[in-house]
Amino acid sequence: MHFKMIVVLVEDEKTDAIVDAARDAGATGSTVLNNARGEGIEKNKTFFGLSLESQRDMIILLVEEHLSRHILEEINRVGEFDAKPGTGIAFQLDVEDAVGVAKQVETITGNVKELL
Repeated sequence: MHFKMIVVLVEDEKTDAIVDAARDAGATGSTVLNNARGEGIEKNKTFFGLSLESQRDMIILLVEEHLSRHILEEINRVGEFDAKPGTGIAFQLDVEDAVGVAKQVETITGNVKELL
């Protein structure tokens, strides 16, 4: 079985909605790292030296390759990344190998067979 890793950097108030959308789209689990910090094209605003940027989270999902694009599109829809620039970004990477996912493979195998 081949996997993709989806990485999502998002405002913390949208984290739960994105994790739920990813699970509904076929993801079998996620890891959330709090306190991520990033900067886009425009510099972050400050007020007397204090940053006015919102808190960001990093969500990492290991998903089956046939489900990855659908999951990525759902993340984009719920996170409104294209509709509201600056709200977050999501991308996927190829995963060469993975261990510790035997239980997920059982679940994913049934789901993917239904799609194919």
